[in-house]
Amino acid sequence: MPDSNPSLPAPRVALVGFGEAGETFVRAPGWRGETRGWDVLPERRAAMAQAGVETGDDAASALGDRAFILSLVTADQALAAARDYAPLLPEGALWCDMNSVAPDTKREAASVIERAGGRYIDVAVMAPVDKGMAVPLLVSGPHAMAAQPLLEALGFSNVRVVGDEVGRASAIKMIRSVMVKGFEALSSECAAAAEAAGVFDEVMASLDASEKAAPWAEKIAYNRERMAKHGFRRAAEMEESAKTLQGLGVEPVMTRGTIRLQREAAEKSKRNEGA
Repeated sequence: MPDSNPSLPAPRVALVGFGEAGETFVRAPGWRGETRGWDVLPERRAAMAQAGVETGDDAASALGDRAFILSLVTADQALAAARDYAPLLPEGALWCDMNSVAPDTKREAASVIERAGGRYIDVAVMAPVDKGMAVPLLVSGPHAMAAQPLLEALGFSNVRVVGDEVGRASAIKMIRSVMVKGFEALSSECAAAAEAAGVFDEVMASLDASEKAAPWAEKIAYNRERMAKHGFRRAAEMEESAKTLQGLGVEPVMTRGTIRLQREAAEKSKRNEGA
């Protein structure tokens, strides 16, 4: 993949968290930059080293001289990461919060970063990270225009600024997730009922007759596989979608059901693996 912004030198970047997203990006063709990282888990720091990412002896040594940081932790740790590491950042550092959390959560994290002298950027990752550096990124906040060229110089090829308000990018993602993850859960619930009634093939045929993009049995098999593999992470993200809807005055009835079904699918898969 060609460099997205070859006019800028490769950035000196720090990663906070090295889960699926961080490791996928670092190993993707097109990733540029002098990369250092930190993860609270020793095994993930070992994974960083294996991927060629420098790790410090502690968070302070990993982050202390880096003015460009990508936060890639789990949704439930996004705010905690901002609180824990804000005091370690150099003055004016750009904190790109790429975690899937509610706008209110990002605004709270922004307040923490800004009070410590950093600059906060709301980044929404709008597709599975296996797209690598081509994954669409929506960026918002007062410092979004400063972050965009650095993200592009790092190798991201699809970065779009959507506003100067922290929370706008995450609102787009969280509200979209209501449909995307909700459809997965709804299709699984439909299939379970059809199987219990012994009419799965007939129901799938009826659905196929109304939509021809792909056979419904294939869609459901794909959705179930995604729920089993990623259900815990998706449930955590949907918790944030529920918060988003509540903040908008919309009761998240279906979204709460999606949280439950995504989590149950992952729990069942985990039990089966241990059997």
